[in-house]
Amino acid sequence: MNNVPPLDLTRQYAQIGDEITAAVQKVLASGGYVGGPAVKSFEREFADYIGVSECVGCNSGTDALILALRALKIGPGDEVITTPFTFFASAETISAVGATPVFVDIDSETFNLDVELLEAAITDKTKAIMPVHIFGQPVDMTRLMEIATRHNLAVIEDCAQSVGAQWQSRKVGSIGHVGCFSFYPTKNLGACGDGGAVTTNDPALAASMRVLKEHGQSSRYFYEEIGYNSRLDALQAVILSIKLRYLDSWNVQRQEKAALYTEFLSRVPGVAVPKELPEAKGVWNQYTIRLTSPEEAQNPSGNFRDWMRAQLQEAGIGSMVYYPLPLHLQPVYKSLAYQAGQLPKAEQVCREVLSLPMFPELSRDQQERTIYGLKDCLAKADRIR
Repeated sequence: MNNVPPLDLTRQYAQIGDEITAAVQKVLASGGYVGGPAVKSFEREFADYIGVSECVGCNSGTDALILALRALKIGPGDEVITTPFTFFASAETISAVGATPVFVDIDSETFNLDVELLEAAITDKTKAIMPVHIFGQPVDMTRLMEIATRHNLAVIEDCAQSVGAQWQSRKVGSIGHVGCFSFYPTKNLGACGDGGAVTTNDPALAASMRVLKEHGQSSRYFYEEIGYNSRLDALQAVILSIKLRYLDSWNVQRQEKAALYTEFLSRVPGVAVPKELPEAKGVWNQYTIRLTSPEEAQNPSGNFRDWMRAQLQEAGIGSMVYYPLPLHLQPVYKSLAYQAGQLPKAEQVCREVLSLPMFPELSRDQQERTIYGLKDCLAKADRIR
């Protein structure tokens, strides 16, 4: 039997490869590889898609966060509240500008930060909140924006995994002061290499980020501040423009796959399926379950999730672990003095999460193999115990 991969980008390319090849060849023949009309066109298209007035292309989602933080004048002595359950870049960028990340525990059903814990974490040093719409599921932005407005805090939406997701019919990246996107190939809107963008309705913030991403250059060879070389190249821009036309249909396919997973797994003992809030419309960059076990010590080997993942792999079913260790317990943040048990939900989730195969072209047969393979592995675990 063929294996079931966690992701297969070759199927997407097979669908639109001719369009991409033609567009790339046109750029190559033009001789204009950095900036230019291709980038400007994509920035306008993406701003319109998100529902904002401004889009600034850059070379990665990580740089998008740094540009946003810098444009908001966040730096040494400042604090930014975020989640411990996310990719490292969310916290890394806060540290990179000299500020301090402050971690708030999560809701273990949605995997997003628990907005009801935000106010207790706000101090006189807090300058911003960085919600991460993890796995393509929106944070409760209504409540979060109420808190941010009351405390006069900037909101930086980390939308790296959530392009096209909506909260109360508004796309993420249009609700906070800035939205930061990654176009890494594994994302719902993925380039053929690195890429990123920042969205905003604030022209002054956009202007600042455009200067920062060009070495701090306000006009040719005149520099206002220390910036970066963070440009979205023309080849990636034309690829993204093509893929943007398909994004909504791809997201619908992801939503259909997620619904099928939930239908088949929601009543399986030992499996906790992810929760989607009623006001949210997620785009399922990952479909992540929790494998729960009442007594870890009785499981076939140390960590039940890791054992299950190995069993699935033996059965030809790929899966991923996002993320095995929360950020507040990472060695690099030892100086922040967080202790094990301080953010218990994030810590528990990191022991339990497993992301199942998820991409638009995933077939019904592959999904059923995954579902029944998971059930078979759970049954095997029960027999061993």
